[in-house]
Amino acid sequence: MALKEGLDVATKELGAFKKFISRGNVVDMAVGVIIGGAFGKIVTSLVNDIVMPLIGLALGKLNFATLSVKIGESEIKYGAFIQTVIDFIIVAFCIFVVIQIFEKFKKKEEAKPEETPAIVKSDEAILLEEIRDLLKNK
Repeated sequence: MALKEGLDVATKELGAFKKFISRGNVVDMAVGVIIGGAFGKIVTSLVNDIVMPLIGLALGKLNFATLSVKIGESEIKYGAFIQTVIDFIIVAFCIFVVIQIFEKFKKKEEAKPEETPAIVKSDEAILLEEIRDLLKNK
């Protein structure tokens, strides 16, 4: 009997999980996380391979990746930190731009007037309107 109750509970929980995972916002969130991870890699490559070398060139062939300070046995790599900060700023700016574009589209959709379906009037409604119009004219 306990085994049957356990299976019933497991089946119910599995059904609840399936319902949860099937909802649209969970799937949208998962897609967003995956695309965000891929986008982060692209931005990191942009910063490390294009932006920072150009900044380094403008600053007299400075390589940020090698900037570090030794304190005793430890090495503090502040150049890598600078690259990460610039990476973050670019990602944050891109997210800001995407959100702004999304909000513009959202406002345009809200501004569209909804079409009201044509109302089919019954014979009784037409007759009542005619009576109303006749009473107005008197």
